[in-house]
Amino acid sequence: MNLRKIVPVLGIFACVACKNSEVKEEKVSVEEEELMEASAFQDTIQGKGVTLNKIENGDLTAYFTNYGARLVGLWVPNEDGELTDVVVGFGDIEGYLNSTEAYFGATIGRYGNRIAKGRFSLDGEEYQLPINNDPNTLHGGKSGFEDKVWEVEQPNDSTLIFSYTSQDGEEGFPGNLETTVTYALTDDNALRITYEATTDEKTVVNLTNHAFFNLNGEGSGSILNHDMKIFADRYTPVDSTLIPTGELASVEDTPFDFRETKTIGKDINENNTQLENGQGYDHNFVLNGAYGKMRPAAIVTGEKSGITMEVFTQEPGIQFYSGNFMQGENTFKNGSKDDQDDHRTAFALETQHFPDAPNQPDFPSTVLEPGEKYQTVSIYKFSVAEKKPKK
Repeated sequence: MNLRKIVPVLGIFACVACKNSEVKEEKVSVEEEELMEASAFQDTIQGKGVTLNKIENGDLTAYFTNYGARLVGLWVPNEDGELTDVVVGFGDIEGYLNSTEAYFGATIGRYGNRIAKGRFSLDGEEYQLPINNDPNTLHGGKSGFEDKVWEVEQPNDSTLIFSYTSQDGEEGFPGNLETTVTYALTDDNALRITYEATTDEKTVVNLTNHAFFNLNGEGSGSILNHDMKIFADRYTPVDSTLIPTGELASVEDTPFDFRETKTIGKDINENNTQLENGQGYDHNFVLNGAYGKMRPAAIVTGEKSGITMEVFTQEPGIQFYSGNFMQGENTFKNGSKDDQDDHRTAFALETQHFPDAPNQPDFPSTVLEPGEKYQTVSIYKFSVAEKKPKK
C-alpha cells in the first residue's frame, strides 16, 4: 500500500549551558514522510523517463505523474482537519498501465469527449480518426494524451508545467500541436489548470482533465449522496452512442436539473431515455453566461467529509460523469477497489467545449488556426462546509 501516514515535522530543542550562563537553542528537524512513493513511478515508457511530482501550498498536497500529465492524488483537510485524498487513482505506474479505465486523472486531448464516427472536415478535407468507442472516437483516439509521456518542469513548490508536442497526423489529427498544461495550487486552496496550445496547421482542439473525485475520500464508498449543483439551464441530449443530437434542451422537469442543490443519486434511477443512453449521467451541460469569462460551473459537497469543491471555468460546457462503467477490477492507492456492486464510487466534472463540435456548426467552434493561441483556465476550489452538529 503506497498511501502512507503523514508524519508532522518535529522541532527538538536542546538547551546547552555556557560559561556565561546563556542558554543556546539548537533546532533539529525531522523530514516529513511523503504521502506517496516516488520510486513506485520510476519507469521508462516510449523511451522517456516517468516521474512522480508533488506540489503543495501549506493546506493542500497534490501528486502528478508525467505519464498522461495526470493528477494522481489530492489531499484536502476535511471538517475535522484530517487530510483526505479526494482523487481516485493508483499508487504506482503499473496501476495506470493496467487499469480497465485509461483516463484516471489524465490530461485529455487532442479532443476531449466524442467525435461522431471519428470523422470531421476542415476546409473541405475529411479526416478519419481511430474508432475507440464504437462507433465513435473518444478522448483523442486509441493513444491520446493520456498515453503520452510529457516533459515536466517545476518552477516553484506549488506549480508544475507539463508540455507535449503532438505530431502532424497523430491519431489522425492535422498539424503539429504544441501543448502546455500548468497545474498550480493557489493561496485560496484551489487547483488552477491552464491549458495552452498552438498549431502550424488548421486543426481542432478540446483539452480537459479527467480526474475522478470522491469528496469523502478515496475508497469511502458511493458518491450518490454527495450534494451537487450545476450552473446550467440547458444540456445537450445524446443518441444511443452518446453523440449530441444538436439540441440544447432545457433541464427543467428532467433528472438533469441541478440548478438547485440535490444529491447525485436523487434522480439517477428515473425512467428516462437519456439516463438509459448514458447508463447514468454522462452528459454535457451548457453553462450559464458567456463562455471565455471565468464563471461558476458546479459545486459538490461530500456528505461524510464536509469537503466542498467549487468548479469555475472559461469553457462553455462541463461533462458530468457519474462513474457508470467502473468494473470492480482496479485497486487504488489505499487498497480499496472500485466495487462492481457499488460502482458509482467516483465522479468526473470535465470542463470542455461540447462533444462532436467539429460536426455541429451550431456549437461553439473548436477550430484552432495557425497564429492563434488556444488558452483556457479551469479552477477546482476546496473548502469545508459548516460542520453539522452530531445527533
